[in-house]
Amino acid sequence: MIAKVIVDSPARETDRPFDYAVPDKLAPLVRPGVRVGVPFGPRVLQGFVLGVAASSEMAPSKLKPLKSVLDAAPVVTEELLELAGWLSRKYVCPQYTALAALLPSALKTKTEKIYAATPAAAAAADERGLPEGLRELVAYVSKRGRVPEKTLLAAFADRADALAEAIRLGWIEESRHVKDRLGAKTQLCAAPAAPAVRLREAADALRRRAPKQAELLERLAAVADGEGEAPSLAELARDAGIGPSAVKALEAKGLVAVETREVGRDPYADRRFAASRPLPLTETQAAALEPIRRAIEARTYEPFLLHGVTGSGKTEVYLQAMQACLEAGREAILLVPEISLTPQTVNAFKGRFGDQVAVMHSRLSAGERYDEWRKIAGRRVKIAIGARSAIFAPFSDIGLIIMDEEHESSYKQEESPKYHARDVALERGARHGAAVVLGSATPSLETYLDAHRGVYTLLEMPERVEGRPLPSVAVVDMRQELRDGNRSMFSARLREALAERLERGEQSVLLLNRRGYSTFVMCRSCGYAAQCPHCDITLTYHRAGKHSRCHYCGYTERETTNCPSCESEHIRHFGAGTQRVEEELAKLFPGIRTIRMDVDTTSHKGAHEQLLAEFRERKADVLLGTQMVAKGLDFPFVTLVGVISADTVLRLADFRAAERTFQLLTQVAGRAGRHTLPGEVVVQTYTPEHYSIQFAAGHDYRGFARRELLSRRELGYPPYRKLALATLSHEDISRLVPAGERFAGELKRRLAALRSAGAEEPELLGPVPSPIPKLKDRYRFQCMVKYRGETDVAEALRASADALADDARKSKLSIQLDMDPQMLL
Repeated sequence: MIAKVIVDSPARETDRPFDYAVPDKLAPLVRPGVRVGVPFGPRVLQGFVLGVAASSEMAPSKLKPLKSVLDAAPVVTEELLELAGWLSRKYVCPQYTALAALLPSALKTKTEKIYAATPAAAAAADERGLPEGLRELVAYVSKRGRVPEKTLLAAFADRADALAEAIRLGWIEESRHVKDRLGAKTQLCAAPAAPAVRLREAADALRRRAPKQAELLERLAAVADGEGEAPSLAELARDAGIGPSAVKALEAKGLVAVETREVGRDPYADRRFAASRPLPLTETQAAALEPIRRAIEARTYEPFLLHGVTGSGKTEVYLQAMQACLEAGREAILLVPEISLTPQTVNAFKGRFGDQVAVMHSRLSAGERYDEWRKIAGRRVKIAIGARSAIFAPFSDIGLIIMDEEHESSYKQEESPKYHARDVALERGARHGAAVVLGSATPSLETYLDAHRGVYTLLEMPERVEGRPLPSVAVVDMRQELRDGNRSMFSARLREALAERLERGEQSVLLLNRRGYSTFVMCRSCGYAAQCPHCDITLTYHRAGKHSRCHYCGYTERETTNCPSCESEHIRHFGAGTQRVEEELAKLFPGIRTIRMDVDTTSHKGAHEQLLAEFRERKADVLLGTQMVAKGLDFPFVTLVGVISADTVLRLADFRAAERTFQLLTQVAGRAGRHTLPGEVVVQTYTPEHYSIQFAAGHDYRGFARRELLSRRELGYPPYRKLALATLSHEDISRLVPAGERFAGELKRRLAALRSAGAEEPELLGPVPSPIPKLKDRYRFQCMVKYRGETDVAEALRASADALADDARKSKLSIQLDMDPQMLL
């Protein structure tokens, strides 16, 4: 038997399956999708089994044997194995990198396998004709409760096939004890060490002189009869007053066994979710739901764009589409941007579907994410909710994939594999015959144009539920405020609106998409600006710690009162971040209660949820934050949204700057007036005439799309042409420049060959310095390719990078390839 293995080796020439001989004792465990340890040169590396074969082209004597099998059951399904190959080809990354992206981080760290008998194991004892080795193994695990892998393999070293068969039959289940920051993952339990009859006899004898011991024995007798599970020592002490001394006394008599049991890491175990029922749908909601339902029931792949204004009830459509999916016996995935994965989102879906939902996001520990992934892999849930990586949920019959706020740039991964979750969702939907719903109030222009071209079915919800009006929007010209003598960061209009809300007891949301206290520190005498020594970027001042920090590499330096260049005392903080806005609010409105939400205040576990809960309970008047306050929030008493500066995104050197400005303003405006109270939005800007701001103020997506699409067509940018980006970096710019020229030459030659093959020749721009030319002590150059249609630019980029591979290894040159980049910085 031969295993074809993709090995964890970064070199291009090793990015292919290697043949390994499978020892007989490991053969029952070797299947596509399991991880294995294999000899590779002088080392033993980890790899994935892609397939098995009866023979190899190599002589059997030359094949190296597998060293170990790391999984008793596949961790990657056959469908996901094929998807990893697609990821590798489309996003120009090694196959192993694509495979590793499918798994939770816990499977990439040190773990201990634990085996336990399932309730079905009792049937094994009565199964006639069962092999003796299998019977003994199941009995061994059943008697001991939970058995570490090392212990089990020591006892049954020659019975790997029996273990695999027991797992396949559902008699034994495998789990992992994962080390993470939550602390203890196990607990001590009191388990019966004698038959139930003996335990009850001992309880009768102890009832008068040791009632607590008798009580424990009665409880364990019930466990021995198969009623309930062994209680933890902590539970016994807390609920029954049975302390460790009573347990130890019974352990000494051979009646009780103290065992270690893994604790399931359920991040929502202590939460109670209010059950909800389907709401009556409006006509537009019902019209949007019906074609989605039909596609699910017909098992037909169909992609939809659900274009609904903020507050139009898209969430209820999602919920009822999921219900239809479950009724059809199929599984569903809901993707939301990380910053929109709020407690409100979880409450909505847990309240409707309860334990059928697994939730995966970055604010969970590695162990919690792993246990949620296990629920999916073990078919214990039907719905997965999470950020972009949840698209790899190991379901086998997906009927519905929903991608909420599909326009969000966070759906694009910036590390290899640089996939876009939207493309993966469409690919998986096609493989499963599923309905794929892309939902947004401000769809990306690529998605919007595809919907009008008929690539997606367009579903529109142009009005809010119950006819509630969209909030009124006032655009304030901050240049005029300055001419009128107002040097504050708050316009007169915004100050008045805030004062009115405080007086009426209503709440406000303020958006400033910059954290910290000020955006840069500058000397007014000589013009010196504090800059990161490792990156071509200015430092941001944080008043809380009295330091300046680089938000790219993390470099920090202490606050100084004198200019490092000319020693002048006229060094000042310019611009404003969220910390400074918070301080100014306190000065303008003494006693105002403000909650600040940015990366600095939400970095520790549970902070995000805690802050939003406090705001919902009206313990604060103002929720101030970066773009994390712009999406996924629904508070009934928020009647004012203030945008401190609408220009922060608009000034970025990115062709999508206008689109992102329009999306951000529209999304944050949608937080106001979502219930019975009317909403108002105040947008402060130094460029009030810009079309993205004007169209956002008028809630006019179509007008914006028409204007922006004209510009994109003229300049040859998406959605009319596709982009690919190659970024080269090196510590020595004198070595980077010739490497960039050579790469561009290789690429130009290959792109010209594409034209001769009948395709339109792609346009190559560069090499030029990147918009941020230095990051983390590495200089950066980039080449951008614009192209149309299905031209194989990915392969041209891959081959060009391969041509420099030897030099790259020797000189530490880095070449990063990005198909359909979302960030050009």
